[in-house]
Amino acid sequence: MTSDLLKEAFGAMQYNRRRTALTMLGMAWGIATVVILLAFGSGFQQAIGVIFSSWGTDVIGVFPGRTSLQVGGAKAGTQIRLQTADVDYIRNEVPMVKGVTPIFDKYNGVTIQHDTRTFTNLFLTGVYPVYERIRGFSIATGRGLSEEDQIQRARIAVIGDEARRRLFSGESPLGQSIRINGLSFEVVGVYTRKVQDGDNNDNSFVVIPFSSMGDLYDTRYITGIFMDYEGENHQQLTRVVRSVLAAHHNFRPDDRRAVFMADFKQDFDEFTVVTTALKILLAFIGALTLGIGGIGLMNIMLVSVQQRTREIGIEKALGAHKAHILLQFLAEALAITFAGGIGGIVIAYLISWTVGALPLMSAFGDNLEAGDIHLHINAASLVLATIILSLVGIISGMIPALHAARLDPIESLRYE
Repeated sequence: MTSDLLKEAFGAMQYNRRRTALTMLGMAWGIATVVILLAFGSGFQQAIGVIFSSWGTDVIGVFPGRTSLQVGGAKAGTQIRLQTADVDYIRNEVPMVKGVTPIFDKYNGVTIQHDTRTFTNLFLTGVYPVYERIRGFSIATGRGLSEEDQIQRARIAVIGDEARRRLFSGESPLGQSIRINGLSFEVVGVYTRKVQDGDNNDNSFVVIPFSSMGDLYDTRYITGIFMDYEGENHQQLTRVVRSVLAAHHNFRPDDRRAVFMADFKQDFDEFTVVTTALKILLAFIGALTLGIGGIGLMNIMLVSVQQRTREIGIEKALGAHKAHILLQFLAEALAITFAGGIGGIVIAYLISWTVGALPLMSAFGDNLEAGDIHLHINAASLVLATIILSLVGIISGMIPALHAARLDPIESLRYE
């Protein structure tokens, strides 16, 4: 009996091919919308991850400020100045820290030259070699900083991709010299380009050993401190670091203006919440769009029930139960739903392939396409879309199927 009823359902779909095709098209468009919106949400989240990874996620920065709270005999407004001794305090007194480095930055007032090219808008920084790992720098050509460079006060430099382009144009910079405020430094490496833009981004960095920076400037007071850490409790780590510095600089640990803590992980988590909320909103909008297709399916199935009322009466007279009739019409609705779903997924892939990437970072500069929004159709998006499709198909098919199953067989046989 069940197989006969399923054959009847399939035959009804073939008999009303145009109506079935249009209903499938409505469902296909709905599921394509769901998949594309979910792909956009995933692509946006992925783009944000790429942007944040270019700065480093498991990274904490410490920068000097002024006290805003009175402590002991010291008045509020006292300037806090960080020194290399603070790097040792953090390294020795904060167990969760993996690596820590001072940074001494110069942007204004530094002149960097190569041959006839002179620039005053490149970013010069002096750091320990561990800085490259902390900030996620990778080497495109040559090598990075080494401990030996730091110990020997080597006059070497590793430059960013933008600095390479400005200073050397199409030449290879390896082994060539640049002059920093008149002193000669050998270029030993070039960093891989990061997804950043602006004058003072990592791509315009000229990085030298911290010890060598002492040949150019007085490095007694440093610009800041960068560190990476183990574990996930980054908030506790920031509290411990602040407490250590407070003890050595005589300010209150709860004075947030005495030193500024840049918690990159916290910023990334906040953006993750935003992107997750966006994905939920897009899924909801897609579900509403698919629901319109579901209403169309429900309407067509109700029309089909009305047209086949006499047929239902005959089936019940021949021994079909309510469950059999329910299965017949529900199977027809689900067949239309999932056939449309497959077509919708194909449409979604075609759209994502045609569109490619939507500008995000590339709108702000060249060679930043890695930070654009790619319509990324992943397995999770397909599973979620299938779940939404199944719910819409079951709900849209169940109401007409229940209506058909509850028809009185005698009244159905009399129906014209």
